[in-house]
Formats: sequence, C-alpha cells, structure tokens
Amino acid sequence: MPRNPSFNPSTSGSIISGNRYECMDIEMKKGEKSYKFKNSGGIKEILITIWNNKMSRIGLIILLVFLGIAMIGPILLEEPKADYLQRLKPPSREHILGTDYSGKDTLVQLILGSKDVLLVAFWAGVISIFIACTIGILSGLLGGKLDAILMMIANIVVTIPSFPVTMILSMIIKIDNEFMFGLLLSLWSWAGLAKAIRTQVLTIKHKEFIEASKILGLRKIDIIINDIIPNIISFIAVNFIVIMKDAIMASVGLMYLGLVPFQGNHWGMMIQLSLTATGALMGSGTIAYFLAPVLGIVFFQLGCFLFASGLDEALNPRLRV
Repeated sequence: MPRNPSFNPSTSGSIISGNRYECMDIEMKKGEKSYKFKNSGGIKEILITIWNNKMSRIGLIILLVFLGIAMIGPILLEEPKADYLQRLKPPSREHILGTDYSGKDTLVQLILGSKDVLLVAFWAGVISIFIACTIGILSGLLGGKLDAILMMIANIVVTIPSFPVTMILSMIIKIDNEFMFGLLLSLWSWAGLAKAIRTQVLTIKHKEFIEASKILGLRKIDIIINDIIPNIISFIAVNFIVIMKDAIMASVGLMYLGLVPFQGNHWGMMIQLSLTATGALMGSGTIAYFLAPVLGIVFFQLGCFLFASGLDEALNPRLRV
C-alpha cells in the first residue's frame, strides 16, 4: 500500500504518515542526519492478507507442496541407477509410474527433477528482477540521457523475440548448473518489466513523501530503498512469480530441442527422452514417463498463476472490492 505522508517543516522533526509508516524520527549525529522508520504494517499483516485471498491461498499451497518435494526429496531418495532388466515397465506396485528406457524409476526422477526445475526458475526470476529493477528505477528516478540510453536498450530487447535469442545464447554459454541455466533464461526476459517499473517510478517520483525525503537530504539510494521499492514491491512480487512460470516453459523447450546439455533430472529432459528414447506417443506402455513431467509442469504453472493473480489482488488496493 503506498505511503502518503503529509509534510510540514514545523512538525518538530517528524513526518506523519497515514498508511505504511507511523513516523520518521530524525536524529542529529556529528552533523549528519540519520533516519529511523517505524513500520506499522509488517510481514504478518501481508501474509494474513494473502492467506485470506482464495486464489493466492490455493496457489500458495500448490507451490509449497512443490517446494517441500524439491527440498525433502533429494534428502530421502538416492539417484536411480540403470537396470535394463526393468526397462520400459508400466506402472506397478514396485514402480508407481513405471520405468524409463534404462530401467530408472519414473517417480524418483520426477521428485528429484523438481529441485532442478525450481532452482532454474528461481535463479531466472532473481536475476531478471535484479536487472529490471536496477534499470527501471534508475531510468525513472534519474531521467535525462541515462533514461534515454537505458530505454533504448530495453526497447531493442523487447522487439526481438526472446526464445530464438535464447536458443542462440544456449549454444554460446556453457550450461552446467542451475545458476547458469537461470542466467541464460534471464538475459532476454527483463526488458518488459524494466519499462513497467520505470512507469511506476515516474508515477510516484513527484509524490509528497518523495519530495519530503529530498528536502530532508536523503541520498538517492535511501529514497530508492525506503520510498520507491516499498511502493512497487507487490508489483515486483507478482512479476517474480510470472517470470518463474515463463522460465520453466522456456527451459523445457530448450531441453526438448536438445540445445542445453544440462546434467540432471530436469523435467524437460524427461519429456525429451520419453519421446525420443521410449516412443511414449507411439503406443508404448511408458506413457506415464511422458505424462508425469507434463502434469508436474501443468500443476506448477497453475499454482504460479493462482498465486500471482491472488497476490496482485491481495496487495493492490485498486483491485480490492
């Protein structure tokens, strides 16, 4: 919820706020000003708001299930070993989802692969948000030639389709871990968000509380951290979830095309092998090996969609009824 303090220079060194912050106390130490903010909302109130929204609650539960599987699965399960005597087995009591072309248990691969999928999506989201926030906030706050240069770069990136560029970059950048895979997916997915964040900053940069912070002599970094980011945090959070969702689809696409020699149990690799090595769509009994990662992706995408939509509705006052 945006801050809207009313500024009065004669308020005995305090700025009164009606929403997020109760007050801003000013203390003089060795000729410098130090500012102390008192948050009246807090994380607890935000979590309650999110939980009370039906869409965000369902989405959060789905995402927490995937997160729990990704964290606990690798601890309890060992990497499956090839057993060609058990290859291409249909679902049974011993192998609930059957086995693949090398006799590995499909369910174990699905559980272990969830960690790879979530880590790749997480790093893609973090790096994209960092780049977009840095460029969007600096461009909107500072303006001038810097704004023109940064937005020119963003416009160029936006106009070029991301997936073909990512395909080319995947042949240039060596992908051997989740971080590098996430970096690859984020290099061409920040521009649209950066332009949107710039628009948000341009909307609030002339608000009273920003002007008050400038009059009080706060550095630009303090204004960014204490004034701008809190007002766009819900927008950033929603887009983080959306970027994760899109990153999973892009990673699966690159895996399916065989453009990323990533070692692990990534669901995209399972889909590729199910079609190329087991003939899952050709009447083979190993259709479960193909459907398992596909349904995993579908449910994770559903969780991301519900959580992002509910999060936006819960944290954006304009969308509340």
